[in-house]
Amino acid sequence: MMLAEMLWDMGLADPVVLALPRGGVAVAGPVAERLCAPLEVLVTRKIGHPAQPELGLGAVAEGGEPVFDAGLLARLRMSEEDLAPVVERERRELARRVAVYRGERALPALTGRDVVVVDDGLATGGTARAALRAVRRARPRRLVLAAPVGSPRTVTALRDEADEVVMLATPPGFHAVGQWYRHFEQLTDEDVLRLLGRRTDGGSAV
Repeated sequence: MMLAEMLWDMGLADPVVLALPRGGVAVAGPVAERLCAPLEVLVTRKIGHPAQPELGLGAVAEGGEPVFDAGLLARLRMSEEDLAPVVERERRELARRVAVYRGERALPALTGRDVVVVDDGLATGGTARAALRAVRRARPRRLVLAAPVGSPRTVTALRDEADEVVMLATPPGFHAVGQWYRHFEQLTDEDVLRLLGRRTDGGSAV
């Protein structure tokens, strides 16, 4: 995979690969293999508009605080307090997914290591931003965001959150991540566990 080769050429030290489920897990597998690095998930959840859940107003990642799109909230005349019930609901779903994907295991130690956060693509960048801020709290030596494709504007904005952003393509005609994949089926929890090599009870595969 070209993305894995680009990351290999960076000479990362003692790397850890964190995939943003669900789609990022499929991309992160070859990356972790090429880097000879442990692969784990970092669960994030979009914070949607109460009446239009598909409209992302922010995101939250495990180990971090909610990150909101302040400009969009201002245009909608909404406050962070207005989204408190949505945040609480998404935190519950985040905790459920952590339990499904990792069981009782904690995230790998990140302090002082090179951490690569991998997603399948960057559209608005809300979940990636929340993930990067959560990881930054663990004081990694180097924080890298990697994805195959992303919106040019989003990639530029996220350069302030990561030490480096590694992308294969930032097409000017970007509208959605799925348009740049030949096959872009939504993964299930079972798909994620299979890609991680774990049974559906959250244990390690035999």
